[in-house]
Amino acid sequence: MTTSDTSEPVPARWTRATVYPDMWVDPDDDPRESDAAPTGERGILLDYLRHYRLTLEMKCADLDAEQLARRSAPPSTMSLLGLVRHLAEGERHLRRVMAGEDAPPLYRTEQDRDGDWNGAVADPEVVADAWRRWRAESAATDRYVAGVDDLGAWNAGASDLGPDGANLQLRDMLVAQIAEYARHCGHADLLRERIDGRTGQ
Repeated sequence: MTTSDTSEPVPARWTRATVYPDMWVDPDDDPRESDAAPTGERGILLDYLRHYRLTLEMKCADLDAEQLARRSAPPSTMSLLGLVRHLAEGERHLRRVMAGEDAPPLYRTEQDRDGDWNGAVADPEVVADAWRRWRAESAATDRYVAGVDDLGAWNAGASDLGPDGANLQLRDMLVAQIAEYARHCGHADLLRERIDGRTGQ
């Protein structure tokens, strides 16, 4: 262990990769890599979404409830567990917007608009629930997208979108979902390295 300027313990950096020291795992062991190249707009968008979902899972792997719930840096409430809960909300939001489903937020309330982050506490049951909901919401998104032939399909509308809510195509929502994952996977890189020093591209 090394120490930071604030004398707080800082883990030493490490990786499981043996080929490239700045990678999470060796390329041959990376589940995100595939010999099948995606084709067409739909294939490319869904492959990016698959890639970032797997990245989130990888960044959270092998951690206990306390580590997953550990906050990044005061006063931020961000944690890896919070990211899982937040991205489950994002998956649910896509269907609420596009299909007009009656799918109220999982964690966020009027009283606690940051419930996905604030409720991410170091409890194994909370962790299990977060992963269960994230996987269920991701699978439901996939089923919805598979049932829509045209990525140019317009959304069914949702009351919480504001004046631009009626002008979204499925491709817009998929790109927004990919961008949300990509943004938060960057956060996950830093969160994970701060927890146990594991580095990754």
